[in-house]
Amino acid sequence: MERDELAAWLRLALTPEVGNVSARRLLAAFGLPQAVFGQSAAALAQVVGAAQARALLGEPDGLAAAIEAAWQWLGDAAPAGERRILTLADAGYPAALLNTEDPPLMLYLVGRRPAAWPSAVAVVGSRNPTAQGLGHARQFSRSFAQAGLTVVSGLALGVDAAAHEGALEGAAAGQLATIAVVGTGLDRVYPRQHLELARRIAQAGLLVSEYPLGTAPLPANFPRRNRIIAALSQGTLVVEAALQSGSLITARQAAEQGREVFAIPGSIHSPQSRGCHALLKQGAKLVESAQDVLEEISPPHGAQATPPTGRPAWMEDERSPDSGLLSALGFDPVSLDALVARTGVAPAQLQAELLDLELQGEVARLPGGLFQRVAAG
Repeated sequence: MERDELAAWLRLALTPEVGNVSARRLLAAFGLPQAVFGQSAAALAQVVGAAQARALLGEPDGLAAAIEAAWQWLGDAAPAGERRILTLADAGYPAALLNTEDPPLMLYLVGRRPAAWPSAVAVVGSRNPTAQGLGHARQFSRSFAQAGLTVVSGLALGVDAAAHEGALEGAAAGQLATIAVVGTGLDRVYPRQHLELARRIAQAGLLVSEYPLGTAPLPANFPRRNRIIAALSQGTLVVEAALQSGSLITARQAAEQGREVFAIPGSIHSPQSRGCHALLKQGAKLVESAQDVLEEISPPHGAQATPPTGRPAWMEDERSPDSGLLSALGFDPVSLDALVARTGVAPAQLQAELLDLELQGEVARLPGGLFQRVAAG
């Protein structure tokens, strides 16, 4: 992309009062952005209206700085992955996103350049998942990657991060393991604790944003970016979600785009399961294994998922007593042997901690030697 071309696209994208819909009308009427800005106010007003026509005749505030920042960003060496900007006019723009109601004018990319946009499944869920939720996200994503699918998520805390990690573990050499669609400019990472994860994604996958460089993590950005997560995927799996979760927005947008929606059921006592149960009532496919998803989303070249093996990495973080034990318990009945396997804590110590939690009213002892976390309230 030449600098003049980049400048025209940025000017169109940053012009106040002109959103994606109006911008597409202008492009359909006049061609590339350079041609749009060569029109008179009267010609522009016939397509978008007088107020928007007037806005298009002036330069947006900060345009020169945005052009310089983007040009420098493209030119700087990026050891963690190649930097690119795709526009609606670019042949490499993902067709699945282009065919949605609201494709971004520009996509900023950091990472590997795929020969074509891959077969993919979105894995999304709670930022505060249970231990089982983290394990499911990681294990399912590992299986999807082993089957040759790319895992798409949002780089958020909780399920998103576990999904990216699982995909990175399961992907073969040379495979586009995972795509992270973020709600900031790509010159920053949010949350900051995912800086190393973002670096690894850029090496084996792709970071994607529709937001200009310098864009802060504004709350409104994250629900909006979810339409891109849904569009880049053949289906969306919701692992855990509260009733007001942003993951349900992704699922709704996937359904509206004609994609498959999947949900993992959970305990009726867990708030993180209520969003998934709501989706199941609305017709989402109930999922108990990765194969349930792969039956609907064919892996490339007929590859099959490999069942996860070994001790999941999420278990390594659940060895602290009390709060860590409650997290490892989740909300489903579980045996002492299963808790030993999850936590790595000796049976005698676990029994003492479980008794303490039972006396506090946080754990119930069930017939058959099972234990269950008691829902608050």
